[in-house]
Amino acid sequence: MEIRHFRYFIAVAEELHFARAAERLGIAPSTLTVQIQEIERTLQARLLQRSKRSVRLTSAGELFLEQARASLLQFEQALGVGRRAGRGELGRIMIGYVGSAALAGVLQQHMRLFRSDWPMVQLQASEQSMGRLPELVAEGQVDVGFVRLPMTLPTGLSSHILQRNRFCVALPASHRLAGAQAVDARQLAGDDFVVPEQDLGTREVGRRGGFAPRITAIPGNLLAVLTEVSLWMGVAIVPDVVVPSVVLPDVVYKPLAGAAITSDLAAIFRRNEGAPAVKNLIRQLVSAAPDALAGA
Repeated sequence: MEIRHFRYFIAVAEELHFARAAERLGIAPSTLTVQIQEIERTLQARLLQRSKRSVRLTSAGELFLEQARASLLQFEQALGVGRRAGRGELGRIMIGYVGSAALAGVLQQHMRLFRSDWPMVQLQASEQSMGRLPELVAEGQVDVGFVRLPMTLPTGLSSHILQRNRFCVALPASHRLAGAQAVDARQLAGDDFVVPEQDLGTREVGRRGGFAPRITAIPGNLLAVLTEVSLWMGVAIVPDVVVPSVVLPDVVYKPLAGAAITSDLAAIFRRNEGAPAVKNLIRQLVSAAPDALAGA
């Protein structure tokens, strides 16, 4: 039995007249009669009591009508869900991010914008280690990642820069340079360094200062890094998005002297993404122009 049989039977049951039901369905009365007979043979039950003057439902027909209506409604709802999912109006997107994407507001900005356009799509976001995120996206465990470039991406992934930030230096409040207007890289030659997941800023400070940074800890996310600084474990070169966002006891932030050392916040995603909802988010991300240098 097919879904069309439910429609045929419901029309006859509501019209209680084969000719009117056939006209409503756009088929010939003889075809409708054959279809109803097929239903009754399949069910091995008489659903309609017919006479020359009238058509009425049997008790089996009344019960079957109730279930046929419910089945047809469920079928139509399933079609609607499938069509909406095919347009990307429904679905679930797994988002992974590094902490600085949230501190910069980039993550919140794009999730808020996407929700306003696609309110029925479920967004799930979780902080991940930056070194693991590309692999998670490539494996399909995460759909879109918010990371800091540069990084090596697996084959099949693309990136789009969303915001460009400067690096600054986080110092213990009692540090000898805590009162300086700006810190020259050479002034940090004798310091211990606490290094975030992206060590680009630390390496560049060492290059400019002509020294190899003495690394004492690589604790992971930015909050952990800055906590180490507050405990006087060393200095840290961090994106300046932390300056207004992370206030910790005994930590001060200072700009680095000279040309800006920059870091790019970017979205990474699968180049040949097939899920409609994820494709809608990717389209939103790649249409966004990168923000200018924070603090510039």
